[in-house]
Amino acid sequence: MRWIGIIRILVIVFTLLSTWFFVEKIFSSKWEASSLHSLFEKEVKRDTIPEKKHRKCGNDKECPQNYFAFKVISGAANVVGPSICLEDKILMSNVRNNIGRGLNIALVNASTTRLIKTGHFDMYSGDVKDVQKFLAGMKEGTLIFIASFDDPATKLDDKTRDLFTSYGSSYAKKLGFRDSWTFVGGKGLKNKSPFEQHIKNDKENNKYDGWPEVLEISGCIPKKMD
Repeated sequence: MRWIGIIRILVIVFTLLSTWFFVEKIFSSKWEASSLHSLFEKEVKRDTIPEKKHRKCGNDKECPQNYFAFKVISGAANVVGPSICLEDKILMSNVRNNIGRGLNIALVNASTTRLIKTGHFDMYSGDVKDVQKFLAGMKEGTLIFIASFDDPATKLDDKTRDLFTSYGSSYAKKLGFRDSWTFVGGKGLKNKSPFEQHIKNDKENNKYDGWPEVLEISGCIPKKMD
């Protein structure tokens, strides 16, 4: 009788161990299959997500044929400088180390997008005649890109404001101390440019302490056809 009891105990232990072994194998297989399935689903979903298409100058839309993509961003207060991009090429920026306080100007050939020259002019303590000399050689069909930084207007005179107005600006004559201004125009432009933004320096509404918010304009400029 004693041996029978021991045998029964051994049978029960064997049964429990066998049950545990099969249950463990079944569940581990299910988890493994489930994990693989989830991983496969994620890989499939990842593959089906369309890649974000690169557009020139980071613009939202592509430009049609015979149009140039551009983006102009004004400076942020007197801390972060402005940038000017044309056809995915940075013409002026902090990285290029060719910007400064005041007016940042790039002149470009409207037929080829070839950069003619760039310049930055301190309109708080500089000489406005330097701006006039810079613009003196502009030819018909030249694009002008302007981005303000800190103060673009204190030293501006009527002659220079009239020049900017002749290039298609609607705000050059209204530009004041520490205003934000971005503008794209051209010599020989018959109408007002659609590419211009301006915000007055207003201590009640300024985004920064003493300066209005950053301005950004972007779009497509038609190529000048000879």
